[in-house]
Amino acid sequence: MNPLKTSGKDARQDGRQEARQDGRPDSAASVSPLAPVPHVSSAPPASPLIERYSEAEVPTDYGTFRLVVYREVAHPDVEHCAIVHGDVRAARDLLVRVHSECFTGEVLHSLKCDCREQLDTGLRAIGARDLGAVIYLRQEGRGIGLGNKIRAYALQEQGADTVDANLRLGFEADARRYHVASAMLADLGVASVAVLTNNPAKVDALRADGVIVTRRVPMDIEPNQHNREYLDTKRDRMGHLIRLRS
Repeated sequence: MNPLKTSGKDARQDGRQEARQDGRPDSAASVSPLAPVPHVSSAPPASPLIERYSEAEVPTDYGTFRLVVYREVAHPDVEHCAIVHGDVRAARDLLVRVHSECFTGEVLHSLKCDCREQLDTGLRAIGARDLGAVIYLRQEGRGIGLGNKIRAYALQEQGADTVDANLRLGFEADARRYHVASAMLADLGVASVAVLTNNPAKVDALRADGVIVTRRVPMDIEPNQHNREYLDTKRDRMGHLIRLRS
C-alpha cells in the first residue's frame, strides 16, 4: 500500500501520571543512551467513563466535519474531540488518525517535532474520503503536560534526547494511553479502523482496548534540520516505523 506523505511526527494515549502537589513526579529515572525503552505506558487504567457533551458541523479548509466533544466523567475539565467526516456508524476499515495534542507544533508551528504536519496530513486524507475520523486527545507532551514538556525541552538543550529528557524528569518515555480513543470510537459506532500512524505500539494499545484494527497506514516523514534527531530517536529507541525522506 502507498504511504501517505507528511513532513514530520508520530505517536501520543490518555491517562495521567501520578504526581505530587507541585506537579513533579515522586521519582526520577535514567537509562543508557543506547538502551531500548518501552514506548507504551504500562498498566493502562480501567475503561474510562466518558460522555458525549456537544457536537456541531464545522467548515474547515479540509472540508466540513462534525466535531463531537467528549468529557471524562472523572475529570470533566478534560475534553477530547472526534473530528468526523461522513456517517461512520458501522463503518469498516475506516481511516482514522488517533492524534495527541501538541500546542508547540500545532499553534506555534514549532520545528522540533512533526505533530502539526501529521495532523494536517490526517485531516487532508480523511477530508478527501467519504468517511473518516481524527480522534484528538488532550495529552500534551506524550502525556506529561505542556509545562513538563518545556522542562524536557530544556534538558534537550543540554544534550538529552527526547526519551532521556522525560526519564530524567521521572516520567515514562511515553505516558500516553489510548483507552479514551477506544471509548470514543465505540460511542461513534465504528466497526473497524485503518490507523494512520508510524507507531506500532499505538495499534497494539488500541487492539488491547478492544478496537478492531484492520491495518496500519504508514506516513512518510520529511525531516527538517531541527527535528531530524528527534525522528531518529523515535525510530531507534521507541520503535516507530519511520521512513525518513532526505
